[in-house]
Amino acid sequence: MTVDALTDVAGLRVGHATRIGGGWLTGTTVVLAPEGGAVAAVDVRGGGPGTKETDALDPRNVVRSVEAVVLTGGSAYGLDSASGVMAWLEERGRGVRVGPGPGHVVPVVPAACVFDLGRGGDFRARPDAATGRAAVEAAAASELGAPVPEGCVGAGTGAVVGHLKGGVGTASTVLASGITVAALVVANAAGFPVDPETGVLYGELFEGRRVVYPAAGVHEVARQRLAEVAAQTPLPPLNTTLAVVATDAALSKAQAQKVAGTAHDGIARAVRPVHLLTDGDTVFTLATGARPPAEDNPLALNEILAAGADLVTRAIVRAVRAAEPVTGPGGAWPSYGELYGERPGER
Repeated sequence: MTVDALTDVAGLRVGHATRIGGGWLTGTTVVLAPEGGAVAAVDVRGGGPGTKETDALDPRNVVRSVEAVVLTGGSAYGLDSASGVMAWLEERGRGVRVGPGPGHVVPVVPAACVFDLGRGGDFRARPDAATGRAAVEAAAASELGAPVPEGCVGAGTGAVVGHLKGGVGTASTVLASGITVAALVVANAAGFPVDPETGVLYGELFEGRRVVYPAAGVHEVARQRLAEVAAQTPLPPLNTTLAVVATDAALSKAQAQKVAGTAHDGIARAVRPVHLLTDGDTVFTLATGARPPAEDNPLALNEILAAGADLVTRAIVRAVRAAEPVTGPGGAWPSYGELYGERPGER
């Protein structure tokens, strides 16, 4: 049984640490690989990324697999949350072995951040090492194959897409070959996810199902509300969409990097514009290797590439639809559901 989430890739777990209230509107999300790690790669397209340990994932470099990936709020300050994940992994002897003893490991924990500083009211309220530890502990405590909470949780707690509330979304599919591909995103973009002429989410135009367009009157009211929000809460041009695309196929680091690169197409379908100089758009790939190598089937990698991009688009749609409105000292951001209502059968 699948749950249409990143955790449909066997062995992966997801944990959120969420801070709301008292000046806080931020959090951290950890994707925890099976013990022994997963092959990892990354592709960064935004002109203003905030990342950690991404150079280690270059196919030319020595690190082949990682035990966890961290997605976090707090801009560059929030990258400190990866330290808490590293400490947790070190305590369990998980990481790159650098000596003869069981504790002689260096956990390589790639991380990327979104800008949400001050959205809860306190500019200094941001994730730290304790937040990262809380998120990885939540991941470790979760059941294998468990559903993943979406919306305003973890790294998506303070996320904003245009002038709409953003958040976390996830989706998965099983290909005809039996390979599972899944994606998890943190939608926090300077671009907008809604077609200004119709009110439909851009990403829904690519989902392969009948598009339900909002009524003209509903859309006009929504446009007026968004114009009011824009006047009251100007957007800093500092935003990012983060994603983790995962598969149970056996991929090389170079193949995994190709998957990460193609998955950026999924962001471009769902948010306009993307990959700006002040964006930090970053996609990670994790390959657990439970199924045969992609090179055994020349078409398998193409199928994974296409599915990764499609799932990133669908995960962004789910993130926007799962988000809840926020009004507080840091600003006011309506949700898509508040303005337009739920898509029939969505929830």
